[in-house]
Amino acid sequence: MANYLIGFIGCGNMGGALVRAAAKSVNGDKIAVCDYDLKKAQALAKECGASVLSANELAKNCRFIVLGVKPQNMQETVAEFASDLKTNENAVVITMAAGLSISAIRSFIGTNLPVIRIMPNTPAQVGEGMILYDTQGVSSEAERAFLDCFAKAGVLDKIPEDKIDAASALSGCGPAFVYAFAEALADGAVECGVPRDKAASYAAQTLLGAAKMLLTYGHPADLKDAVCSPGGTTIAGVHALEKAGLRNAAMDAVSAAYKRTLELKK
Repeated sequence: MANYLIGFIGCGNMGGALVRAAAKSVNGDKIAVCDYDLKKAQALAKECGASVLSANELAKNCRFIVLGVKPQNMQETVAEFASDLKTNENAVVITMAAGLSISAIRSFIGTNLPVIRIMPNTPAQVGEGMILYDTQGVSSEAERAFLDCFAKAGVLDKIPEDKIDAASALSGCGPAFVYAFAEALADGAVECGVPRDKAASYAAQTLLGAAKMLLTYGHPADLKDAVCSPGGTTIAGVHALEKAGLRNAAMDAVSAAYKRTLELKK
């Protein structure tokens, strides 16, 4: 039986965010971390009450093994501990490498271990992530345990693997698009005379409140129309956005991100 519930190989920005999220649901003594930067792994382990192991030890002794490795380094990195992973009868591999399929991960390991492919986004750092996932060969019990581990990271949603790349062009890349929009909103307020710090705060809170309204009440068109009084200020602003091509630009941004994902997979 595995000594640790979950282990993380690679503790970069996203890996570290998921370690911190897991530590809110799982006792630290059930978490192990590993990174080429030993000091980074040690600092994260101290913060979360986790243990630092080598990749080989982690592969042998964890129920869930999270591969927080860059796609271009995945095959070489997995080769270092694949033989140890094969000896772990309870292992479930979790991969978050963009563009790498479950079948590719299994080919790198050299065996058909149960695999969960996830695509998280950076708001997981504050517990508001959108984590897309799919599974192959994973028992219902293991899937429930996985969901419990990452419940504090945000919303987890299962989607067929062949749709993950397209969906992550929205959820994975989308935060950057939102930040660009927030910056533009704040700049507009600054141009109208609002102090920079206040404009940035107002933009962020407005986006947060609008997102909660969307999640609570539903369709964006209905919510937009409810704010737009006939002949009022909001409809004048919406007109300016439409004239400038906001809708097309947003659609093109998601489409471009998806196309780039497909290019990187070749």
